Order: sequence, then structure tokens, then C-alpha cells
Amino acid sequence: MTMKLRSKSIVVPMMIGIAMVAFMIGMVVSSSLKITPAIHALDKEVSEGSEASPTKDSQVFVKLAEQLMPVTVNISTTKNIKRRGRPFNHPFRQDDPSREFFGDEFFERFFGGQPPQRDYELRSLGSGFIIDKEGYIITNNHVIENADEIKVRLSDKEEYDAKIIGRDAKTDIALIKIAPHKGLPVATLGNSDELRVGEWVMAIGNPFGLDQTVTVGIVSAKWRKIGMGPYEDFIQTDAAINQGNSGGPLFNTRGEVVGVNSAIFSPSGGNIGIGFAIPINLAKNVVEQLKVKGKVVRGWLGVVVQTVTPELAESFGIEQGKGALVADVEQGSPAGNAGIKRGDIITAFDGKEIKEMNELPLIVAQTAVGKQVEVTIVREGKKITQKVTIGELKEEKTYASTGEEKKEDVGMGVSELTPELARGYGITEKRGVVVTQVESGSPVEEAGIKEGDLIVEVNREPIKNLGEYNSATKKVKRGDKILLLITRENHSQFVVITLVK
Repeated sequence: MTMKLRSKSIVVPMMIGIAMVAFMIGMVVSSSLKITPAIHALDKEVSEGSEASPTKDSQVFVKLAEQLMPVTVNISTTKNIKRRGRPFNHPFRQDDPSREFFGDEFFERFFGGQPPQRDYELRSLGSGFIIDKEGYIITNNHVIENADEIKVRLSDKEEYDAKIIGRDAKTDIALIKIAPHKGLPVATLGNSDELRVGEWVMAIGNPFGLDQTVTVGIVSAKWRKIGMGPYEDFIQTDAAINQGNSGGPLFNTRGEVVGVNSAIFSPSGGNIGIGFAIPINLAKNVVEQLKVKGKVVRGWLGVVVQTVTPELAESFGIEQGKGALVADVEQGSPAGNAGIKRGDIITAFDGKEIKEMNELPLIVAQTAVGKQVEVTIVREGKKITQKVTIGELKEEKTYASTGEEKKEDVGMGVSELTPELARGYGITEKRGVVVTQVESGSPVEEAGIKEGDLIVEVNREPIKNLGEYNSATKKVKRGDKILLLITRENHSQFVVITLVK
């Protein structure tokens, strides 16, 4: 019995040991099979432009850095400013005995007085990348905005003066140019639409003046909105991006530029692993126009849209809260001329599905002026397709809400729209009822309605005055939801509120 137990105690560890050795050998073989092709694939890709599988092997990034650092440039700008300053310093040091003998008042009266204007320089740093041999360079608008002098330093330390070809504040993209003495290495622009979350990327730039700094990370997310402009579609990455990286390139493992590093989220001002880059596909369209026209011409549809919330989806009788809800249509606009109406839900534009409201303005802006496109809408539960000829977006426009006060169970007071109230609240509309009171913590406040808003529709019924408003709201039972159309500062918006039970 003892021998049996002993033999088992010997055999079992031996079997486990053999299994472990076999497993380790298998891992080594498997590892070599996985790593080697990735390196070779990259070598082939660098020379021939074929695809390479993303990998974190150090040799991959060494080769990428060697290839890509020359196309990345450092940008320094100077802004000349004027401020008051002393004409010259006191001829005596602070610790000189003569100061005690004469007294500070003497020095202030003799050397003081009204100081003259003196020129000072405000300097800033950024990054960029070369896109053709003629010296065109992409960077951020905020890097070169208001600069009196722009200097570009190449990876070989050669420095050039640069001029602005064009810049676009709405996308934060700028195009500058240098006059090189020799041929320049050029960055290859990739396709940012093909980026996948989790894919490896490399950033190169000039953080805190430390030129040609290389960092590596992954794509953390796509389609990020961070409130920096009207046309946002940021790539989020954890590749270290800091102050001075702005305008620099974000590369994929094929050595292609997929983004323009632009912003970071950081309570301290340093990198915490949340950086944002403008997709290169968005930048391509902007840069092409800046190069030819010096400005960007955008498509114009002429609608004000809002998010389709679950409550709004239920009110409009649609199953999913996708698309962009048309809150207003500008008179004489392409949308208006095509028959698109307030309350329509745009679900597709020019063959592209609209999943979120924020997607529509960006897609419209990138559409060529004069192009006829098909717009799919949902109207009263039915899908309709309208043909729209896109117009040109001009400079920003301001878009185009009583007597007895009525207090509703939703925590809101409304009044007849009188000339006095219209003047007081800056209302230009001629019909509707004005919100004169909103209770704190009420359903109305939670829905975002504010004092001075004008209610022009209740449950899709137009409201001209307080009488019509009362008639419309009488049809609603306690606990029911009400769909209101309000206007505020000439903008229209649908709002859903619930009557208290």
C-alpha cells in the first residue's frame, strides 16, 4: 500500500513535469510563429506598402520610428505684444549703500515716471508633419493662430520660416508652407475610417520642447465629442500626448498618418492617458480646400437638429432612438425647398446611415456644394426619401416663443404673448405662449425648459395663443407625456415632459 502511494507520488509529478515542458516548448514555437511574421510583414510593408498586422514587438516600433521621425517637424511661433515697462533698470543694486543714503523715493522720482512702450515676445511650441516635397505642412490652427512669426525645424535641425496657406478654426486644422533647399521626406496619409478600437498607434511630436519624442499606445475610442467645435469626430488614444504635441501626427503600424494630435484631457496639464486626434480623413478635405482656395467651403442643408431621446422616439412612434430630429427648417434653405419639415427624423444622408444627431452636421459639411443627394426621413411613422441639392454654408447665422398666467402641474407658468413680454424676453415670433415661471426641481426644469421660452406646439398642434394652449393641454391626462415645441433665441427644439399624477 505504501509502495503504491509512493509510486503514484513519483509518477504524477513526472507526468505534470513532462506536460509543462511540452507546453513551454509549444509556447516558444507558437510565439516564434506569431512574432516573426509580424516583423517580416512590417519590413515588407515599409518597402512595398503591403498590410502589416498590429503588434507591440519592440523591433516594429524601432523601424517605424526610424522611418517616420523625418516627416515630423517642430513648430515654434512668436507673437509680438506691447506692454508698459521701465526704460532701464536702476543703476544701483538693491543692496547698494547708496540706496539707503538717497532713499527709495529719490530713485522712484528720478528714474521713475511714465514708462514707454516696449516690445515683448510671446512664444509657443507645437508640431506638424510634411505632406509633400514642396514644403506643405499640416498642423493645428491653435498652434499658429495669431502668430507674427512661424519657424519650422526639421529632424536634421535645419530651420525655415513658414507662411500660412490657410487655416480653419472649426476643425482646428491649418496648412503652412516652407521653401526647402532640398527634397523632403513625405508622410503617407492613411484611412482613419479603417481604424479599430484597440489598434496600436504611434505619436511623434515636440512635447514641452523635447523634439522628436516618440510615444506608443492604442486607439481607446472613436467618434469622441469633447466640445471643441461644431465638427467633431475625435480619435481617443492613450499614446502619451502633452503640450507641444499639438499638430503632430498619429501613425498606424503601417506607417500611415491616421490622425492629427490636438488635445488632451488632464486635470494637471500633463498626460493621464486620454488624448485626442483629428481623423486624417476629416483633415484631408480641409487641407485640399485650404491649398486651393485658402479657405473651407462647406455644404449647407438648412435644418436645426436635435437628439432623438427614448422619450421623443416614443412620442414620434418610432422603435429606435436613432437619427436626427428636425427641430426647425430655415426658410428658403435646401431642406425647405426639398419639402423636409419640422418633426421629420433624418435617418440617412447621401447613402450614409445617421445613427446619432452629431453625425449629420459633419457629413453635410463635407458634401460638395451643388451636389444632389438623397435624404431618408421618417415622417409620422412612414419612411420617405427626398432629393436635396446642397447649398453653401455662409458665415454663422442666428437661427430663428399672454395676459393671464396659467400654472400647470408640470411646474411651469405660461402667459399670453404680449408686446411687453416679447420685448422683455427678446421674442420676435408673433404666436405662441411664453414661459414666465419654472419651478425648481419640476419636470419642466428637468426637461431643460427655461423662463422666456416660447411654446409654439403642443403634441404637434400649432399654438397661437393662451386659449389654444389651454385647449391642447386639457386633452392630456395626468401622468401622460406632452410633446412641446419651443423656441429660444430663434432656435427651435422639441421637449417631452410628463404631467404629475
